[in-house]
Amino acid sequence: MKQNVKKIRDEWTNDAAAYALDNHSDEVINKIVVDPSSAFHKTTWEVILSTIPSFDGLKLCVPSSGDNHAVFAFALMGAKVTSCDITEKQLENAAIVADRLNLNIDFICSDTMQLDNIESNEFDFVYTSNGVHVWIDDLESMYRNIFRIMKNDAVYIMFEVHPFCRPFADDTSKLIVEKSYNETGPFKDGTRYHWRIQDIMNAMIKSDLNITRVAEAFAPDYTYWENWWEKIEISEVEKARLMDHKTNPMVALPQTLILSAKK
Repeated sequence: MKQNVKKIRDEWTNDAAAYALDNHSDEVINKIVVDPSSAFHKTTWEVILSTIPSFDGLKLCVPSSGDNHAVFAFALMGAKVTSCDITEKQLENAAIVADRLNLNIDFICSDTMQLDNIESNEFDFVYTSNGVHVWIDDLESMYRNIFRIMKNDAVYIMFEVHPFCRPFADDTSKLIVEKSYNETGPFKDGTRYHWRIQDIMNAMIKSDLNITRVAEAFAPDYTYWENWWEKIEISEVEKARLMDHKTNPMVALPQTLILSAKK
């Protein structure tokens, strides 16, 4: 295992308990149970539904599954889901939730750039969610293996932080450029990358995936910016400010990039 990949695994292993406490609470999981589509950004969900109208019996893989919200949602909708993540502890915590919900999900510990222990031509649909690409140092390997595990005519959809946002600081009062768009990393102890649109799309194209749709989405409401307020209560005036590009210039930028492709 490469040193940077080991660092990532160890970091997420150390944070797994606290992460599960936030992301697997009864409130969070019950919301997904009541409405599985709530696990997805609105525009991402629209793209998914326009491509895959039914999940019943669909064989589906979610590499770098993280909080496993998408995994739970797809399983609740009838898909046969395989959840892959580099951190075994993350998968163990997700398996506890799956057991509680009586969901039959396969959990496989695997690096998304390798997807070892997964047979080729296995899945009808592969999905990667927000926050995956930042941990990937070899996009071509990632997409080559995503392509490998897909059946012919299978669909791949990714949802990610829009690369246009990467140069800017997390500031909702003014635009502060922290780096060039062309600086892709590695950052933070050699484990994080800020890939450009061309990096992601070219890696997909080189893998022989056929890109079928590109979508860009803006912040759906003020709650998108809540993490920057450390979850404190904010006023109605502040909520309005956060959604006005004149007072929060980040609102003028697309926050999300969604790509759909077929094998």
